[in-house]
Amino acid sequence: MNILIVGSGGREHAIAACAAKSPKADKIYCAPGNAGIGQIAECVLIQAMEFDRLAAFAKEHDIDFTIIGMDDPLAGGIVDVFEAEGLRVFGPRKNAAILEGSKAFSKDLMKKYHIPTAAYETFDDSKAALEYLQTAKMPVVLKADGLALGKGVLICNTLSEAEEGVRSIMEDKKFGSAGNRMVVEEFMTGREVSVLSFVDGKTIKIMSSAQDHKRAKDGDQGLNTGGMGTFSPSPFYTDEVDEFCKKYIYQATVDAMAAEGRPYKGVIFFGLMLTQDGPKVLEYNARFGDPEAQVVLPRMKNDMIEVMEACVDGRLDEIELQFEDRAAVCVVLASGGYPLAYEKGYPIQGLENFDGKEDYFCFHAGTALKDGKIVTNGGRVLGITAKGEDLKQARKKAYEAAQWVQFEKQYMRSDIGRAIDEA
Repeated sequence: MNILIVGSGGREHAIAACAAKSPKADKIYCAPGNAGIGQIAECVLIQAMEFDRLAAFAKEHDIDFTIIGMDDPLAGGIVDVFEAEGLRVFGPRKNAAILEGSKAFSKDLMKKYHIPTAAYETFDDSKAALEYLQTAKMPVVLKADGLALGKGVLICNTLSEAEEGVRSIMEDKKFGSAGNRMVVEEFMTGREVSVLSFVDGKTIKIMSSAQDHKRAKDGDQGLNTGGMGTFSPSPFYTDEVDEFCKKYIYQATVDAMAAEGRPYKGVIFFGLMLTQDGPKVLEYNARFGDPEAQVVLPRMKNDMIEVMEACVDGRLDEIELQFEDRAAVCVVLASGGYPLAYEKGYPIQGLENFDGKEDYFCFHAGTALKDGKIVTNGGRVLGITAKGEDLKQARKKAYEAAQWVQFEKQYMRSDIGRAIDEA
C-alpha cells in the first residue's frame, strides 16, 4: 500500500522507520518530512496545516493510508477533512483531539467522570486568576489551555512567580492564543511516567511505558523544552500502577469520550504522576509523544500499520500488542540556545556511523538537505536512540553513539535516564 505520514520531526522519523518494516508498505511519502525521513520516504513540500493540499495529494497519488503525527493538524481537524474525501486516515477527529487541544476540556472531563487528576480552576481573564492566586497554596502549576509545542506549562513556587506567570500567559500572550484561557492546578509531587496507547473508539491497548526529560539542562534545570531525552520502559511503572490505571484511568477515558459523543480513534498519550495518593493524570496528548515514540516504537514487535488499521476499523480487540523485553534510551542533540534563540544551517558530520548498526538509531528531528549536505534546521536536531538488555546498557550505548555525530554549537543533557539508578 501507499502510505502518507504528516509531520517533520523525530517522532515522524520513528513512525516512518516503523512503517517501513511493514510488509504492507510499498511506497512511503512524508509531508513535509526532513533530511533523515527522506532516506526512507519521499518527502513532499506540503506543510502539515495545508489540509486541502494534503488530501488532494493523497487522492492524486493513490494513498491507501495516512498517519497524522503532529498535534496541530489533529486539533485543526485534518482527520475530518480526509474522511470527508473518503480517505483512510489514522488519528482522532477534531472533536476528539480536543482531549489535547484544550486543557480545560480535559480537566472538566476528568472531573465529570471521576478520573484521578490534580485539583484545578479554569480562568478566562487574568484579573480573576490573579485574585484566585491570593488564596491558593503554593507551588501551583499554570497551563495555557491550547497547544503550545509542549511548553505552555509554568511551575510557580511563590505568589510573585505565579502572578508574573499569569500576566505572561494571559496578558503578554507568551504562548499566543493558547493562553486566552488558562488552568491553575495544584502542584503534584512524584515520579512522572508516560504511557502511550492505541484506541479504536471503544477498545484501548497499552504500549510500553516511558519517561521524558523536559528541562533543557542537567538535573532538571533550565527552561521547559519539547523533550531532551527519554527511556523505556519506566522501572517505576509497576504491575500495581498498571492495574490501577487500567481500572480507573485508561478505559475510563475512552468510555468518557464515547459518552460525550466524541469517540476516540488513534493514539492517546497519558502523562501520569505517581503520587502518594496513587497515579493521577497530568495531561493527555492526542498523538505519539516526541521523543517517547523514539524509544517505544523501536521495541514494538507488531506490524504498526496492521495495528493502526485495526484502530481505524474498530477491531483493535483482535490485536495483541507485543514489545521486546529490552530497553531503549534516546538522547537529544540540540542546537545551542534551544529552546530560545538558536542558529540553523550547520553541517552534520558522522551520520554514516549509524549505517547497518543493529540496536542504534539516529532519528532526525530538525534537519534539512542543503547543497547535498545534511544540515541543522531546528532546536532539537537529532534523537540518538540505542537498545540494550536493560536500561543501564541502553543508556551507555546511547551516550556512546551520541559521540558518533557532531555539528557546531550542539549540546545535550548528560543525565538522561539517571533516575533508573534509583529504581
